[in-house]
Amino acid sequence: MSDLQKKKLSPTQQEYQSFAKDREPRRPVLRNCAVAFLVGGSICILGQGIQDLFLWNFDFTEKTAGNPTVAVLIFIAVVLTATGVYDHIGQWAGAGTAVPVTGFANAVASAAIEHRTEGYVLGVGGNMFKLAGSVIIFGVFAAFIVALLSTLLTMLGGA
Repeated sequence: MSDLQKKKLSPTQQEYQSFAKDREPRRPVLRNCAVAFLVGGSICILGQGIQDLFLWNFDFTEKTAGNPTVAVLIFIAVVLTATGVYDHIGQWAGAGTAVPVTGFANAVASAAIEHRTEGYVLGVGGNMFKLAGSVIIFGVFAAFIVALLSTLLTMLGGA
């Protein structure tokens, strides 16, 4: 807590803040980072294996193998979410499951599953993108900014 916020607290509240801070369990930050790195990396290795499967067995090119690879990873994540397995992996691995495309699929699928009792349109359709909607919006906005900068730099470099 910042000093400015502490000044607004009464002495009793400051004493409680100190009491709570002393008893707060220490988080194993290094362990959490290592597990997230290993799990996220394992998901990426799985994705690379799936892409290699498409390249070797189905005559895809490097350029065309990406889309079916992502589709298979999304399908796996949705099945694991529907069976409750992905939540257990996410509890253990933390951010390692949230960063790859499987984390996005989990966010969409879990919201859809949670609200399915409200109906397909208002429940599933209306709540499916609550969490993932911000990711989509900021992703599209970031892509627009990058494309705009790239275009401006190309125009300035060519002139």
